Amino acid sequence: MANSSPAGKSSPVYDWFQERLELQAIADDISAKYVPPHVNIFYCLGGITLVCFLIQFATGFAMTFYYKPTVAEAYASVQYLMSDVSFGWLIRSVHRWSASMMVLMLILHVFRVYLTGGFKSPRELTWVTGVTMAVITVSFGVTGYSLPWDQVGYWAVKIVSGVPAALPVVGDFMVELLRGGESVGQSTLTRFYSLHTFVMPWLLAVFMLIHFLMIRKQGISGPL
Repeated sequence: MANSSPAGKSSPVYDWFQERLELQAIADDISAKYVPPHVNIFYCLGGITLVCFLIQFATGFAMTFYYKPTVAEAYASVQYLMSDVSFGWLIRSVHRWSASMMVLMLILHVFRVYLTGGFKSPRELTWVTGVTMAVITVSFGVTGYSLPWDQVGYWAVKIVSGVPAALPVVGDFMVELLRGGESVGQSTLTRFYSLHTFVMPWLLAVFMLIHFLMIRKQGISGPL
């Protein structure tokens, strides 16, 4: 006999999914996890960071419909988005504000975890994935800063991409890998655009999933 829905009434749609996916077992597992009594508002900083990322993803996706990742058209496409597209200025502004908020919440989250000892055994791998996500988040800022391809963005890319040159042996190779050639140009913008809109979002999403699954498995760390 098919299982009934949580509301107590038989639902053919719910029963169909329940029979194949055991939705009730998943719901019971989620509802069985209780929030520890020591948890306060500071334990929400990681969740706020996730919300900021989702806002970034949505607004960034919206801007890809208008942005043109070419040296000749990038700046003009941003100006068109800001001045001619309906609510384009708002979408880009929310993207910028959310980016700043995401970095701020991330920093506060790291401090909270460190001060409460959330990085200690058995949660070392959770800490490692968190630090990895912090590096990716900073990289978002570096790559996104260059996309308007104005004077600030151009020189920022030139300076940042030239930093690895100080490394012995592999320095010149890394500079050329970042720039797509010996100098900053179209190949550089294309690579930064690809990293910012495709590679890093999915990479961050994967690490977030791993991070949350480990928290789910180990639970929230206790008080000091």
